[in-house]
Formats: sequence, C-alpha cells, structure tokens
Amino acid sequence: MVLDKKKNLLQRLEFVRFYAGWVKSMPNEVWSKQQAMLINSMMENAKNFMLSGEVYLESKEKRKGKRFWVRFDKAEETE
Repeated sequence: MVLDKKKNLLQRLEFVRFYAGWVKSMPNEVWSKQQAMLINSMMENAKNFMLSGEVYLESKEKRKGKRFWVRFDKAEETE
C-alpha cells in the first residue's frame, strides 16, 4: 500500500510539472478557458458527492498531523 501511495504521488507530481509547463507556454485565453471548464466540472461533481460535509470534516480531523513530504523522486508519509 505504501508503494502505491508513493507511486501515485510521484505520478501526480509529474503531471503537475507537465501541466505547469503547458500553462506557461499557452496564451492566457487558452488555459483560462480550460481552467474554468475544470473548476465548473469539479463544482458540478461536488453536488453528487456521497460524503456529507460533516463526515468529510470528521475524516479530515482524524488525518490531522499526517503530512506527505516530497524530495524529488521520494515520497513518504510522516506522523
């Protein structure tokens, strides 16, 4: 399970770097339209989320204090 978390985190970081490069290379009009579509779809999807706000906040509180530290090619969870 820990390896999967590390692998997923590294994949996400790779995508963030890729997307940041794309945003830097595109005119404002192009990426801002895509960003608006992304945000709108996330807001729409949130309406269908099965978890109540109360339950979400409770689970978030349980994870409090756990952080992910990233060093280039390593990712590890710490208490």
